Amino acid sequence: YMKVLALTKYSRIGASSRLRTLQYIPFLEQQGINITVQSLFDDQYLENLYSGRNNSKLSIINYYIKRLYTLLKARDFDLIWIEYEILPYLPAFFEQLLNFFGVKYVIDYDDAIFHNYDLSKNFIIRTFLSKKIDSVMQTSSCITVGNSYLMERAKQNNNSVQWIPTVIDIDRYTPRRKKTSDSIVIGWIGSPSTQKYIVEIKDALIAISKKHPIRLLLVGANKNITNYLPGIKVEVVPWDESTEVMQIQRMDIGIMPLTDGPWEKGKCGYKIIQYMACSIPVIASPVGVNVDIVNYSNSGYLAGSINEWIKFIDALASNSEQRDILGASGRSAVENTYSVQVQATKLSNLFKDIAKRDNN
Repeated sequence: YMKVLALTKYSRIGASSRLRTLQYIPFLEQQGINITVQSLFDDQYLENLYSGRNNSKLSIINYYIKRLYTLLKARDFDLIWIEYEILPYLPAFFEQLLNFFGVKYVIDYDDAIFHNYDLSKNFIIRTFLSKKIDSVMQTSSCITVGNSYLMERAKQNNNSVQWIPTVIDIDRYTPRRKKTSDSIVIGWIGSPSTQKYIVEIKDALIAISKKHPIRLLLVGANKNITNYLPGIKVEVVPWDESTEVMQIQRMDIGIMPLTDGPWEKGKCGYKIIQYMACSIPVIASPVGVNVDIVNYSNSGYLAGSINEWIKFIDALASNSEQRDILGASGRSAVENTYSVQVQATKLSNLFKDIAKRDNN
C-alpha cells in the first residue's frame, strides 16, 4: 500500500479541510492508500475565529512548531498532500526544502489564497510574499484545483494540473421529499462571513415576498441578519454537519448570490452542489465556477441583476413542475461528476501515478 501524509489547514469543522481532504480518506484507504493527517489548526482555533475572539500569538507559534515537527518525518511517506501551503504568512522555504530532499508533494486549492498575499493591504506582505504561492506551485509534483480561475494561475507555474471539483458524498445526500405546504422555502447555506451576499439581493427577496408566500431559510448565518431583511419571514438555523442535509432538504429553491470580485472567482460553488445533490433547483450569481456548474448541470438559473433575481425566483416559485425538472437534472450531474465517489478514483490514480512516475 501507499503512505500519504495529509497536511490540512483545519480540523473537521473547517469546511475546506473537511471537503477537500478528510471526506476522501475512507475512499482512498479502500484503494490501498494509507493516510496520516496533521491539521495545522484545531477546533479551538476555528471556534475562536468564528466567534470573533483572537487566537493568541503563543498558540499560533505552538501550532507552527507542531507542524514543523511533523515535517521531520516527511521522508517516511510516499507523498505529501498539502492544503494551500505548509505555513501561512511564511515564505515557501519548507515546500522548497521538500523538493530539495526529493519528497514529492501534491498541493490543493479550492480558494484564491494567493490573493491573501498579492492583494494584501499590508505593504510588507505584498512586497515579500506576493509570489509565495507561485513558488509553492512550481516545486509541487502536481496541483489540484477546484475551478478554472485557480487552474489558470496554477498552469502559469506548473504543467501538471488536475481539476478536482469540491464534491459531496452521494450516500449522505438524498433527494428531498415532495412538499406538503403552500409556502415556498428559499434556502441558503453558508457562514457569517458569507451572509453579506444575501443582504446584497435583499431588494429581490423583499419584492418576491410581496408576491408569493415565501420563507427564507438561512443555514449557518448570524441571527442579526434578520435586521437587514425587513418584511420577510426568515428562519436562521445554526450549521451542523449532522443536520445540514436535513436542512437543505427543507428547501424548494437554493440560492448562491456572490459579488464579482477576485476572491469570489476563486470559490468552488459547493453550496450549489449541495442543493443539486438534494434535487433542489438553484439560482446563482454568474461569477466564476457558478457559471460552469449551472450550465453543465442544467439545474437552474444565473441571475446577474436584482431584476433577474426577481424574475427567476418568481418563475420557480410559480412552477413546481419546473422545480422538479431542474432538481432532477442537478441530482444527475452530481451522481456523474460532483460526488466524492467519482473523484476519489481520479485522486487515487493521480497519487499512485505520481509515486511511480517520479521514482523511475
